[in-house]
Amino acid sequence: MCGIAGYIGKEKSLEFLLEILRRLEYRGYDSCGVAVKGKKFYLKKIKGKIKDLEKKTKNRQLKFRIGIAHTRWATHGEPTSSNAHPHFDCNKEIFLVHNGIIENYIEIKRKLATHKFRSFTDTEVIVHLLEELARKKNLAQAALCLPKYLKGSYALCFFSRREERLILVKKDSPLCIGKLKEGFIVASDLPAIIPFTKQILILEDEEVGFLDGERLEVVDFKRRKKRVNFKKMELVQFKTEKEKYPHYMLKEIFEQPQVIRNLLSFYLKEEKIVLKDLNFSKKFLSSLKRIFIFGCGTAFHAGLVGKYFLEKYCHLPVEIDVSSEARYRKFPIGEDDLVIAISQSGETADTLASVREAKRRRAKVLGICNVLGSRLTKEVDGLIYTLAGPEIGVASTKAYTAQIFCLYLFSLYLAYLRGEKNRLSLIKKELRRIPDYMEKVLRKSGKIEKIAEKFSKYGCFLFLGRGINYPSALEGALKLKEISYIPAEGYPAGEMKHGPIALIDEYRAVVCIALRDSLYQKMVSNICEIKARKGKVLGIISENDIQISPLVDEKITMPSLNNFDLSPLLVALPLQLFAYFVARNLGCEIDQPRNLAKSVTVE
Repeated sequence: MCGIAGYIGKEKSLEFLLEILRRLEYRGYDSCGVAVKGKKFYLKKIKGKIKDLEKKTKNRQLKFRIGIAHTRWATHGEPTSSNAHPHFDCNKEIFLVHNGIIENYIEIKRKLATHKFRSFTDTEVIVHLLEELARKKNLAQAALCLPKYLKGSYALCFFSRREERLILVKKDSPLCIGKLKEGFIVASDLPAIIPFTKQILILEDEEVGFLDGERLEVVDFKRRKKRVNFKKMELVQFKTEKEKYPHYMLKEIFEQPQVIRNLLSFYLKEEKIVLKDLNFSKKFLSSLKRIFIFGCGTAFHAGLVGKYFLEKYCHLPVEIDVSSEARYRKFPIGEDDLVIAISQSGETADTLASVREAKRRRAKVLGICNVLGSRLTKEVDGLIYTLAGPEIGVASTKAYTAQIFCLYLFSLYLAYLRGEKNRLSLIKKELRRIPDYMEKVLRKSGKIEKIAEKFSKYGCFLFLGRGINYPSALEGALKLKEISYIPAEGYPAGEMKHGPIALIDEYRAVVCIALRDSLYQKMVSNICEIKARKGKVLGIISENDIQISPLVDEKITMPSLNNFDLSPLLVALPLQLFAYFVARNLGCEIDQPRNLAKSVTVE
């Protein structure tokens, strides 16, 4: 969940390395550091943000030929300057940054008892282990010996002050290399490299890379030489600057109509759904027995929406579980089943582990992912890219609606194969209208801002929904707690009387998703029960609703849909805006909430 940046090549300024590091800020972090080698050597580590590191760096134009930098999200050891990366050996000759978790670091540390440790991290044992191994070998040979000693996940980038070489080691954690005219960039994420070069090599698992300023050599853990093949890679064209917006999250909320237009243009050709990378035979899909969906956080909520849609239109049983639970469950699954794995980054550790377990049991796996070249895209049998472009804000917005939209497209494609052809053309027509409906909702942002100001004073929130908008309630609660730090829980509205109603009084707020669908009257009853207990209600309701309007304290109206099964795509927007404006009113750090990371690459 940390960010790794590196460079080797023709002399650059320290500012260049910091610019790469800034493009990794969205991953979330609590400390950062940099080490560079040129005519002079420079090391700086701090607790805090990159802007704080810049302030404490006296000469950002300092020239260097080899450098590494890092943003750390604390796992072992508190956020402090001593626990920040880069870490170094006893003699301050080897400098290393790491993403991942070393599971046996305590055991290794005991064996290195004579070494001088300066931090409480698992990472520092690696650099001291390298120092120990390099006493009998050179640093390159020591690097090749590391897998014999380390248990866990690791992406490593390190150099020695004695050598003109950058060394990379990868196991179960992402690491990419970009080729420049005169040098190489290293980063843990593609968006950090793409602005500088489109020539990319994604290091595979259990590989070691050796970089000098002119060439790259790669070998695997068995010391077999691997072919080096840089490929041209592009990201979906969305500008990665904030532009006119104060935060990335707000910008990405407003990008959602364009994201859906991109998906429509790419996957829906006239009336035909074209999923080029699906890679499953029609025979397999038409004879499916069950579907399993795995995801974490927001991706799990998108999967819940998909479950409702798949069951209704494909008439298939669908099981869904959070990936961190699914990977350990002994659920019955086999070659006649399909697993759908959802991950924005494609690097979510628990989702990858659940995919591997499913494949071990011979199930086929479909990945829904936003990041080209990520590990998920390489491990699944079929793919649907969400085409949302880089999502910088830690709290997911546009990736969520893109995941739901892709699940809708797959459901309709599968329903057609299985003989369910009635209603499908009408649904496709309404899907084409979704971007316009979204823009209509986003034009209400001024009103939502005023509502959020009124509701910011409440210290506890319930979010209630029914049917396909129960997942919307879960996602609305997650967004609010992620960025405002206000306790918020999402529930099926029918469960309110089974516990949550005990919380309701004049000091609690309830957000009710109550569109005029088949469960509308049930939601009306729920709202009446809340008001009878003096609860404050914000209603997400349909246009021209005259029954609920007088019952609620505030309302946000949604465009009328012919098919309410598509409503989660619209309901997501006011919930995201509400969370954003509440957090802004409270002065919270919106794009990088405390303790959160964008890509959870460790267990």
